[in-house]
Amino acid sequence: MRLLFVFATLTPMFGAVDFASSIHPILAGRCAPCHSGATPQAGFSVDSREAILRAVVPGKPDESLLIRKVIGMAGNRMPPSGGNLTDAQVALLKTWIAEGAAWTDTSGRPLSGWKAPMAPRTPEVPAGPMTNPVDKFVAAYFAKHLVQFPTPVGDALFLRRATLDLWGMTPSPEATKAFLADTNPAKRERLIETLLADNTKYSEHWISFWNDLLRNDQGVNYAGTRKSITPWLRGALAKNMPFDKMAWALLDPEKPDDPDGFLIGVNWRGDINASQTPFMQAAQNSAQVFLGVNLKCASCHDSFINQYKLKQSYGLAAMFADTGDLELVRCDVKTGKHTGPEFLFPEVEVKPASDSLQDRRRAAAQSFTRAEDGRFARTLVNRYWQRLFGRGLVANVDDMDAEPWNADLLDWLASDFARHNYDLKYLLRTLMTSRAYSLPAVEAKGTDYVFSGPTLRRLSAEQFADSLSEITGEWRVSQTGAKATYAREWELKSTPVTRALGRPIRDQVFTTREDAATTLQALELVNGETLAASLRRSALRLAGELPAAPQNLFDSGRMSKGEKTFSVDLTGAKQLWLLIDDVGCYDPLRTVAGWANLEAVGPKGPMKIAELTTLAKVTRGPVAFGTVKHDDAIVAPVDALVMFPIEGLGLTSLTGAVGVDEKSQSSDINPNVRFFVFTDKPDRDRLLRVTGEPPAPLPPVVKDRKALIERLFWSALSRSPNSKEQAVAAEFLSKQGGLEDLIWSLAMHPEFQYVR
Repeated sequence: MRLLFVFATLTPMFGAVDFASSIHPILAGRCAPCHSGATPQAGFSVDSREAILRAVVPGKPDESLLIRKVIGMAGNRMPPSGGNLTDAQVALLKTWIAEGAAWTDTSGRPLSGWKAPMAPRTPEVPAGPMTNPVDKFVAAYFAKHLVQFPTPVGDALFLRRATLDLWGMTPSPEATKAFLADTNPAKRERLIETLLADNTKYSEHWISFWNDLLRNDQGVNYAGTRKSITPWLRGALAKNMPFDKMAWALLDPEKPDDPDGFLIGVNWRGDINASQTPFMQAAQNSAQVFLGVNLKCASCHDSFINQYKLKQSYGLAAMFADTGDLELVRCDVKTGKHTGPEFLFPEVEVKPASDSLQDRRRAAAQSFTRAEDGRFARTLVNRYWQRLFGRGLVANVDDMDAEPWNADLLDWLASDFARHNYDLKYLLRTLMTSRAYSLPAVEAKGTDYVFSGPTLRRLSAEQFADSLSEITGEWRVSQTGAKATYAREWELKSTPVTRALGRPIRDQVFTTREDAATTLQALELVNGETLAASLRRSALRLAGELPAAPQNLFDSGRMSKGEKTFSVDLTGAKQLWLLIDDVGCYDPLRTVAGWANLEAVGPKGPMKIAELTTLAKVTRGPVAFGTVKHDDAIVAPVDALVMFPIEGLGLTSLTGAVGVDEKSQSSDINPNVRFFVFTDKPDRDRLLRVTGEPPAPLPPVVKDRKALIERLFWSALSRSPNSKEQAVAAEFLSKQGGLEDLIWSLAMHPEFQYVR
């Protein structure tokens, strides 16, 4: 007992935890990037013992704010990026404080932590027998971490992974079997070339990634204004426009076809926070997308999560604002301080030639993309690595100030990418032909990350939907023009299923998607009507039993105001179906649209169709289609489908008018509807005649049960079913609705749901 007492009293004097080797690295690597130097965040510094004692109570770790912050017991958990401190690191800090928080000489080692370089850097490629430089860096990394280079995955798994990564769909059974039969030792490299060469499938998959990044979306309505950049973006990807040229066009859109929607942003109506003005959005989005810098916090005040200041955010915003002189607004309070255009990093800044908006935008584009800005290439390379490997070289792709797990590999890839004219396909080819890309997928565990291969990745919402469509031939259709065309998921409004699976509403930049399973996903995948309806159609299509969709007799096209008249033939019709389709109303519930002067002709002469309705959702009353007023119109809610039984009436024709009431013309309602007339119940997904080829060849109708099971397994999982799976699948198909259940079972299979 006495010995223990003596040891306990002497321990604080001598210190069981060595500050220089155990505590200094934690403070330097995880705290100092924000809490050091002349202007530390929140006024708290870890540069000296005197400074750190503001948050440390020697001998009392549980009362020390430093400990409470790093375990999340006092406000936002620290550090805010790069992952939480490990349990071992927290234990070291607690022990150090309990021992008196001794501060010893660190032999001149600075507390600046990792300092992200600005200039490009081309490290020497390590020596080794492998041909791809990526593998030489990874081999050197493995040797350092005592990791054996794992054996690559088999051909079927590699084909599936590469096809999903470049085309966004699973490979067909024919493609898989041909690849397995190919004996060419270079077939994996040839596969990547073949996949990259199909500009249509490549661009229609990767546009989802870029839509997230550039907050571009299809069919989304706001109580504000925004502008789509889809035609430009689709063309840029299909033509493999160099990344620096893409960025320049986005930051300095001076040509008629340039994507000015990126800088326009989302312009919300009414009073908004000063940090959400269009020019602040432009600063936030451009910094995040092209430099891996989060300015959202620094758009209201000096950031609490990184080193960026309010003045820096306004300086970058001034490069995109209507005026080059902006007053700083802190937390919605004007400060009286002003700033002009300034790039975030003075060492690569290009000054505007004049104060004109054109010159300021041009200077911004030059500053972002100039060769001296190595961060520009690093940020994009890191995003692509994260996309293909599941985790970035810098873990948080929006915090490029954080330390990468292999700085040499990141810098070499970035410099190589820039040397090859920022060619995105070249970058994909470099990464995907590496042995590292073909390693078995592993689960990401713990916070002490050591690379050992790609991590398991859930299929994205678009990959899930498009793969099911490719397997079954049941594609959604785009109905925006005079005819419908088969479409991939990205081209259409999101559904409850794709929203549950992570497709975002892109009112802001999304650089990553959460892929963890959620309760909402389970509900939609198990009980959701959207997926259920799609599977019913899929089963009928695979069986060759899907009936053709009824054809409309009248299509008004998109209408937001005014009226149109029509006349259709009803000869032999037993039912009359009227539909007001929502094609983009901001507020459908307040949109008033309807049918006027509906008159049918039969054996007894003209007949008012309005007299036939007894449906509660249909009302009759006056409407004004612009200057034309109608006293007795049929008004139904937008998206309402109304049926009139007309069998036995002998009707031969129907005339009338359709339109949008003038009361709906306000901008906060923004009506956009389309009127249809049918004589059979319409298919809401096939209101127009579908023309053109689907995105992938339709699968054959296979009547033999065993052959059908075989094809479905090869299509979904890139393999044959085992004997037990074959038996269970055969039992499915022996029952009513069994094909639908079999497709669902394969779609829920982990082998389908993950890129492995």
